Amino acid sequence: MGQTKRVAVLGAGISGAVAARRLIEAGLGVTVFDKGRGIGGRMATRRVADSGLAFDHGAQFMRAQGANFSERLADWTRRGVAGAWDALGGSVGIPGMTAPVRDLLEGIDTRSDRTVTRIERTDGVWRLAIAEGAEDDDFDAVAVSFPSPQVAKLMKASGLALPGLDVPVYAPCWSLMLACERDCPLQAGPLSDGSGAIAQMFREDSKPGRSAETVQVVVHATPEWSRAHLEETREQVTRILVGAIETSLGTAVRPIHASAHRWRYALVETALNEDCIYESSLKLGACGDWCLGPRVEAAYDSGAALAARMIADLA
Repeated sequence: MGQTKRVAVLGAGISGAVAARRLIEAGLGVTVFDKGRGIGGRMATRRVADSGLAFDHGAQFMRAQGANFSERLADWTRRGVAGAWDALGGSVGIPGMTAPVRDLLEGIDTRSDRTVTRIERTDGVWRLAIAEGAEDDDFDAVAVSFPSPQVAKLMKASGLALPGLDVPVYAPCWSLMLACERDCPLQAGPLSDGSGAIAQMFREDSKPGRSAETVQVVVHATPEWSRAHLEETREQVTRILVGAIETSLGTAVRPIHASAHRWRYALVETALNEDCIYESSLKLGACGDWCLGPRVEAAYDSGAALAARMIADLA
């Protein structure tokens, strides 16, 4: 029998996770690398140490339109990995939005805190250059599931090119995480915000499987405001957004926790309109929501499509 082909999956968000799962199921060897301390990408859950607080500060919910993701979402729901969030007519991960990604990566070699700075192919074998230290693994193929600008940066550093990476356009988003006592005036939904800062508010404590001991809210700033304040500090953005909320409500909020997170590549405004990019001659491909559109399902379908191309080539 021949040696098992091995694939490096770069990025542990939903598209990378489903690609890894499909590749493993096809009998290929898979190692996942992610620069973050945890996994999930924009399906992220931020936990505040020693407080019991947790915020889905990226993607808020999932909806399924196509058969493939509908089947997966139904399976997650049956097993308690996801549940219906009636407030917005979608589904959320339980106990956080990271849960479905964790489920896909269960049992797969996943290495966090690994910043891949360059990929090199010699004699048909891929090696990874990693900022945190050398990895000795060899791979037959590489699947990159970063946002398209980060894929392009990696390709440039590696002396490589993939077609179409200049097409997708992302909007940034500042995300504000707030927690208050139960008498807090915050509610979900839009605010009459004269500053133009706030796009939407989401009540975390209204989601299934979440604690209801405190009022927990995630606020997403508008793309325009986020672009204008992109390089400000988290502390500055927190102060400004809390002030905008208080002005809109006409009363003080007095949070017990307030922090901001910058998503430089948050919302796909222009998609590639291809399910993935794959160069068979290089055994190199890329996937993500930037291929098909700004939805969790689009990222899932893109990762599955790239895995299918690789499986046809390698398995």
